[in-house]
Amino acid sequence: MSQRELVVLGTASQVPTAQRNHNGYVLRWGGEAILFDPGEGTQRQMIHAGISATDLTRVAITHFHGDHSLGLAGVVQRINLDRVPHPVDAYYPASGQRYFDNLCDATAYHRTVELRTHPITGPGRLPAPGALFQLTTARLDHPVEAFGYRITEPDYPAILPDRLAELGLSGPLVGRLQREGEIPWQGGTVRLEDVSTVRRGQSFAFVMDTRRCAGARELAAGVDMLVIEATFADADAHLAEEHGHLTAGQAARIAAEAGAHTLVLTHFSQRYRTLDTHFAEAQREFGGNVVIASDLARIPLPPRR
Repeated sequence: MSQRELVVLGTASQVPTAQRNHNGYVLRWGGEAILFDPGEGTQRQMIHAGISATDLTRVAITHFHGDHSLGLAGVVQRINLDRVPHPVDAYYPASGQRYFDNLCDATAYHRTVELRTHPITGPGRLPAPGALFQLTTARLDHPVEAFGYRITEPDYPAILPDRLAELGLSGPLVGRLQREGEIPWQGGTVRLEDVSTVRRGQSFAFVMDTRRCAGARELAAGVDMLVIEATFADADAHLAEEHGHLTAGQAARIAAEAGAHTLVLTHFSQRYRTLDTHFAEAQREFGGNVVIASDLARIPLPPRR
């Protein structure tokens, strides 16, 4: 299986700092590289992270505040400059269509790549041409319309080598069994379920600027990795509520209540020079694997459960 990992391009909210670039995240998932919320400076951070524009297959924007979308202009022009050889799918709130259009047409350039747009009007399943996963969205609670994203891989049959050995099956016969579901063998029939077990597909959720809401919990339900904003520490919960954000403790409670496996916190206010308090508050509420995202970090999805 190809490596699945989150590549963090930036972790700053509102404005970048000397240590934190504006938001930007690439999820590597097999042959896919999905760019989430490209803030200002994303194109340069991709270079530092070793991610080519040619790698990108999809772009997903949660909402049209600048720290989540201003980098779109450079990314769109770069995929055209590099003549990316495949279409790129773009997802964003339909209410921000004019911002999307303005960013894609910010300056003159030569268009060489098909950008397939999927404006989001409400929660539910999203079109994902060619994907081996299901892509869904849910509404978040922010001063402007915002949507989070979830990727869910279907459960799949995993071959048990010991069972194959017991039956004497090998080579092309195994491939045929996987394709057809059953094959004749030694005067009887061998079914795929006789030599396999059902493995749970992996899942990933991306929840940015929001207050606590049902949509965030829905996206996070049982995921292997939840990437979620934690703009404020708990002492500043009044600011989080006022501006439509989460504290580290609130984000961790969402993860705990939803049964997420790995919690990745990001989108930190410039007021915090260090993030030790965020980590302690999240650990207290979540009790599981908590990761404080840092620029250019590579965070592997946890092993299959």
